[in-house]
This record gives sequence, structure tokens and C-alpha cells, in this order.
Amino acid sequence: MPDDAELPYAMTLMVRDTCLCLHLQRAARAVARRFDAALRPFGLTNGQFSLLMSLNRPEPPGIGSVAALLAMDRTTLTANLKPLERRGLVRVTVDREDRRSRRLILTPAGRTLLAAAVPAWRSTHAALDQLLPRAAAAALRADLRALS
Repeated sequence: MPDDAELPYAMTLMVRDTCLCLHLQRAARAVARRFDAALRPFGLTNGQFSLLMSLNRPEPPGIGSVAALLAMDRTTLTANLKPLERRGLVRVTVDREDRRSRRLILTPAGRTLLAAAVPAWRSTHAALDQLLPRAAAAALRADLRALS
């Protein structure tokens, strides 16, 4: 492409107004900031809250299933687990049936912290839902699930 290639400003405006990726990123950052603020008193980010919540299962999940649920690669998940492990909120153990695999356990301290943070999550979530008409909130969740 030549160095002097022109890109009309109208294209910039069209992308600004129609780009799903841009609008999803902006909305995700705005929503994340709200949840980060609400969860800060618990020493959690919104990502850590989601990670801890994903471990709240009857049986400890494997790394692969948690990574898939959170739409992150295993390396990123492992890095995100480290601070939670250091705080004693999560324990990583060897799978009894497949010693090559790891299971993620939400510790009693992790369960207690998660339970304490849920009311803040609920009130933040309710405030966000109020910004959208009820039908729109449900439709938005369905549309986002379709994209993921």
C-alpha cells in the first residue's frame, strides 16, 4: 500500500458507528469498571470474581473446562489463578484419575469471600439492568451468547 494512501474520514465515521467489535469493547470496559469498583472492597477484580464463581461447582473442574467457560487460553487462566492461589482462595491439585490433569478447588476461604461479594455483584448487576429495558437486557444476553 502506498505511503500516501488516503482513507476518507467518512470511513472512520462509518466504522465508529457500526463496528460491533468497537461497541462490544467499549461496553465491556464500562461494565468491567463498574464491577471492579463494586468488588474492590473484597480485594477482587471482576475477572477474579468470574473465575472464582466458575469454580463453584459440585465437583472441582479441570483447567480446560474453566478456560472454555471463561473464553481464555489455559496459559492465561493459569496466570490468573496464581494470585488467587497465593491468597488461599483456590487450590490446584492433581486429578486422581489422570495425573497429567489438574483440578481447581475453591477453598473454604474462597467460598466465604465469594459469598460475601455476591450482594455487591447483585446490586451492580441490578443497576446495569435498569439501564436497559427488561426485554432488551434478556435479548442482549442472548445475542452475546450467540456471538461467543
